[in-house]
Amino acid sequence: MVSDQDSSSPPISKPAPSKELTARVLSALVMVAIALLTAYWGGWPFALFWLAAGIAIMIEWTRMTGVEPRLPVQGVLAIGLGVLTTLFLSEARTVLFLAAGLFFLAAGTLLTRGAASRIWSASGFLYALPIILVPPIVRDHPELGILGLLWMFAVVWATDIAAYFTGRTFGGPKLCPPISPKKTWSGFIGGVVAAALGGVLVAWAGQNYGLNLPFGLLGTAVLSVVASVASQIGDLGESALKRHCNVKDSSHLIPGHGGVMDRLDGFWAVCLIVAAVLSTIHFIP
Repeated sequence: MVSDQDSSSPPISKPAPSKELTARVLSALVMVAIALLTAYWGGWPFALFWLAAGIAIMIEWTRMTGVEPRLPVQGVLAIGLGVLTTLFLSEARTVLFLAAGLFFLAAGTLLTRGAASRIWSASGFLYALPIILVPPIVRDHPELGILGLLWMFAVVWATDIAAYFTGRTFGGPKLCPPISPKKTWSGFIGGVVAAALGGVLVAWAGQNYGLNLPFGLLGTAVLSVVASVASQIGDLGESALKRHCNVKDSSHLIPGHGGVMDRLDGFWAVCLIVAAVLSTIHFIP
């Protein structure tokens, strides 16, 4: 039987603006401020910021994938990431750097129980490497420096923001429904266009201050498009991992945003693109 409701009862009030949205915006502003401030400082503060991000990503990865014994494995892999950061900042020889990386990769993998879990353990360590290494490499590079970093930030942020708003505004066919039902082709295209404009704008602004990217404005536009596509693929890849692990967020570390992986999946993919470009054209000193 349906219960009667007094007609004189006050109407149900609409909910106030979401506290989660407020937390999301504030968290984003704090993260952007820290990223830009440490980028300006460079050196140890900047490298430690990205080391912390890489360790957080590794912890989220191993937690989601059920690696056991969790804390010992996470401890070994975290120490390994810290050692690699220290060796990079100390300008250690490449052979020493590679030996240390292989040692900690093997140690963390062998400590893990189960063949499948060992693959997850090793991949978590390898997944964190671009995050801890590529930003400091770009920051210290004589032909890229802080302008190269600002370009990376601009491409990723422009992609995320434009994809969100154009997708909500225009809707249309879904980009990849089995992995991410909310993403659309309109959002994908909007993100690519915004990234190209944002990347070129950063390069053009840098020229006004005597800073130049080694690709020229046209090359920067092309690379920005490639990076934007990679960023969105990285986002889909992380969504696929979360679906596989049956989790909504990689963690609840960042208010309103989920985990560090949730925020840096696109940036991680751009780090791979930058590393590939630097390796291909021999920019790495």
